[in-house]
Amino acid sequence: MPVFRHSSTVPHPVDQVFAWHERPGALERLTPPWEDVRVVKRSGGIREGATVELRMKKGPVDLTWVVEHTGFEAGRSFVDVQRKGPFESWVHTHRFSPTDDGGTLMEDVVEWEPPLGAAGEVLAGPILERDLTRGFAFRHRRLAHDLDLHARFADRPRLRVAVTGAGGLIGSALSHLLTTGGHTVVPLVRSRSRAVDGAVYWDPVGGHVDTEGLRGVDAVVHLAGEPINAVRWTAAKKKAIRESRVVGTRTLAEAVAGLHDVKTLVMASAVGYYGGRKDEIVTEASGPGRGFLAEVCVEWEAAAKRAEGAGVRVAKIRNGLVLSPDGGALPVMLTAFKSGLAGRVGNGRQYVPWIDLDDCVGIFYHALMNPEIRGVLNGTGPHPVTNATFTDILGRVLNRPTVVPVPALAVKAMLGEMGDELLLQGQRARPEATLAAGYPFRYEGLEDSLRHQLGRDG
Repeated sequence: MPVFRHSSTVPHPVDQVFAWHERPGALERLTPPWEDVRVVKRSGGIREGATVELRMKKGPVDLTWVVEHTGFEAGRSFVDVQRKGPFESWVHTHRFSPTDDGGTLMEDVVEWEPPLGAAGEVLAGPILERDLTRGFAFRHRRLAHDLDLHARFADRPRLRVAVTGAGGLIGSALSHLLTTGGHTVVPLVRSRSRAVDGAVYWDPVGGHVDTEGLRGVDAVVHLAGEPINAVRWTAAKKKAIRESRVVGTRTLAEAVAGLHDVKTLVMASAVGYYGGRKDEIVTEASGPGRGFLAEVCVEWEAAAKRAEGAGVRVAKIRNGLVLSPDGGALPVMLTAFKSGLAGRVGNGRQYVPWIDLDDCVGIFYHALMNPEIRGVLNGTGPHPVTNATFTDILGRVLNRPTVVPVPALAVKAMLGEMGDELLLQGQRARPEATLAAGYPFRYEGLEDSLRHQLGRDG
């Protein structure tokens, strides 16, 4: 029976590391973002007899995987045993041991038996070994990052946090980060039928929030908004983009202003605020630029004034291009790059204000937990790069050619105003206020971020 082992140490006590694994969201945080895996249902946590059903997609094949937790020893170990799935057998043992310096040695041992016996091992063994090596390296890196974030605010009270856009790329990652840190997440949903199991109904454009459902909430994170990419900006699309952000934020700010429990509002904005500025360095102190997105961002941020006027601490995160293969723009890029049909866009000199997803949610968490932070923070990595450099680095990480440029005229012809503002313009945005506020970036370099998110460490 093949056996895979992976281990690493973190500078955090065993009880804290083990407790992290027991909390909701741990499995989701540990799942590599390049894997198409979703939790269908679960019963219990990781204690004896608890089960998890996963839906996995491998190429054209849909798989169901059911595992049962056994071998639970508080603070020491737990075991996942396959009850239904693609393997003849699968046993994953998680072990935790204290180190001499007060940290934790984490060990993962996977014993597996493929279908088709020895033939299956010969065919699938090398592939699975590679996938396990990639996956567990990612798991341990992300876990270390999350534990570091939580340790920075270990002395602060745990919060009850309402989140709009909780099902999106940033919202789901942040929600799981919060719950693994012992916080409680209250999703705000736009369908009354989904307002169950603690979720709260709101109608952002209609101006309604179920404020009774927000009683006892300490803070609100506002991430909801109409997607801005992938389609041309028709008049109707632009109206939806503006209303979802401006009217939706105003609706939420009005509700928050009337709730005495809510002390903090952390809201998303975008580096589109700065407009196209070529190679000019822009920081949180820079003024707005020109264009549709810049106009929307100005109104979007101003819509929070009602909450600020009521004494609520408001932090505004101007996000850049968030990097994750689980959503956003990167999956679209990956399709082109993997097919070999990729290259710089336009002249390639426009800057890309990128940020790793883990740092993006880290900044939101940092702003949420730090009572001194208010106003604007740039949610971008410290080192923006040009489109040409971004293209070269992504091609190198994927080991794919980048020799098929996309002319500016073609972008404008296919995508119109959206293509011009999102692809041909750029912002050389630096997170000076974010750094001054003490946020410790985990991924300062683009290549480090892409290798982390794509599991391409070498």
